[in-house]
Amino acid sequence: MTKIITITILFICSLMSAQNVKLTVAVSGLKNNTGSVKVGLYNSEETFLKTIYKSLASEIKDNKAVVIFDNLPAGEYAISTYHDENSNGKLDRNAMGIPSEEYAASNNAKGFMGPPSYNDAKFTVSKDSKIEIVF
Repeated sequence: MTKIITITILFICSLMSAQNVKLTVAVSGLKNNTGSVKVGLYNSEETFLKTIYKSLASEIKDNKAVVIFDNLPAGEYAISTYHDENSNGKLDRNAMGIPSEEYAASNNAKGFMGPPSYNDAKFTVSKDSKIEIVF
């Protein structure tokens, strides 16, 4: 009986781990190697650009940066990233509220008179994947 329970538990654990994926985000086109790149991962339209699901930062080398999100549940996501040139941990804005540091989104989505929409930035991850974002 304990063998059956053990086998069942191992089977369930293998199914659960098979649903987790690794997402590699490669950022390029940065204008310099100063500061760091901050990458925010969002898991719904309601939270996009409001509440980050997961975030990572990376040093910049040769005007590029890479972050890796491990153990993500397979599903739909969007990314917003910015070049934190002065390393203050936030996206700086000018007096009119317009970002003064470079920023980008997944699918290289661009907004018109504002940030990009979740629908333009969203993508689905069902297996280990790599996406590229160009500033």
